[in-house]
Amino acid sequence: MALSTLRDKRERGFLDGQFLIAMPGMPDGNFHRSVVYICAHSPAGAMGFIINRPQEISFTEILLHLKLVDQPEAITLPGATRDFPILNGGPVETGRGFVLHSDDYVSESSIPVSDDISLTATLDIVRAICEDRGPRKATMLLGYAGWGPGQLESEIGNNAWLNCPASEDLIFARTLDNKYERALALMGVSPEMLSAEAGHA
Repeated sequence: MALSTLRDKRERGFLDGQFLIAMPGMPDGNFHRSVVYICAHSPAGAMGFIINRPQEISFTEILLHLKLVDQPEAITLPGATRDFPILNGGPVETGRGFVLHSDDYVSESSIPVSDDISLTATLDIVRAICEDRGPRKATMLLGYAGWGPGQLESEIGNNAWLNCPASEDLIFARTLDNKYERALALMGVSPEMLSAEAGHA
């Protein structure tokens, strides 16, 4: 699904606002032990972001690359700004940045993806975060996950994914190591249970 579809989309699909949790037998290495937040789902396809995969680049490096600060300014940035989380959002358009954030920040380019969460993909929000004018909760993602028409439904039917309602706390949690287990816990499932089920399939 193209990002433009998300902007044009008004009717929500049944996976909108859901987590996809990769099953142990997930054939695509891009999604091994991944938790994906689905932002848009329709007959045209689906789009979302992996929320538990770190990105090697730092927010300071992004600010320097975008020339929003220079080296002397970068050194004096507050710790909260320097530590702003950057995640690997998925294998599509990996050089492009997106910010998932609470709905207390709104710009002309912000797209609501749920009642409480919006998506902004412009420099305005990066500048606002840098200047401490940004949203209360936010995370930046490079790249996204996309599926064509019927593709995601087919993967779910083939037992590649579990799905459950998303948790805002989990989307914005800074600790990534246990997000997979915490997402499963939302369903009352443990990784050991999944491994056992996969072994007896």
